[in-house]
Amino acid sequence: MKQAQDEHRSGCPINLTLEMLGDRWSLIVIRDIMFGRRRHFRELLTQSEEGIASNVLADRLKWLVTGGLLSRRDDPSHRQKAIYSLTEPSIQLVPLLAQMGAWGRRHAPASRELSIRAELLEEGGPPMWRDFMEELRSLHLGTPSPGRSVLAELQAAYLAVVARDSEGD
Repeated sequence: MKQAQDEHRSGCPINLTLEMLGDRWSLIVIRDIMFGRRRHFRELLTQSEEGIASNVLADRLKWLVTGGLLSRRDDPSHRQKAIYSLTEPSIQLVPLLAQMGAWGRRHAPASRELSIRAELLEEGGPPMWRDFMEELRSLHLGTPSPGRSVLAELQAAYLAVVARDSEGD
């Protein structure tokens, strides 16, 4: 046990989680793969709301693959592209991300259109989170496809808010 603690600041599970996730960019990358269905470097670079720098993205992808939170495989359609997938440990972050979204909606100036997914996940609670994790396992790990698509529900709600907001302009 002493050796494991020497490699980390402490054996505290919260500290170890933070060390494994790295920094805020790591969670943003996982979020974009999880909720945005972005699987290629270019998609993650150009479609992120936060505007991650290419060198930071490359570093975070390498960190997450090394840490076992993402897997990387060559894209058969293009020799120079890679496809990034969630692993089981990152899929199990769904409840944590749902709780972070709920907290952010209550305590930060979150926009309505970017909050709707968090609102639905909070209202859906653990049953929705389980369904979402099953869907992610199907998309990223190749398990059988579940009957429910939480991603489709979240996307439909997002599009409805965007359409409603654009009518008010």
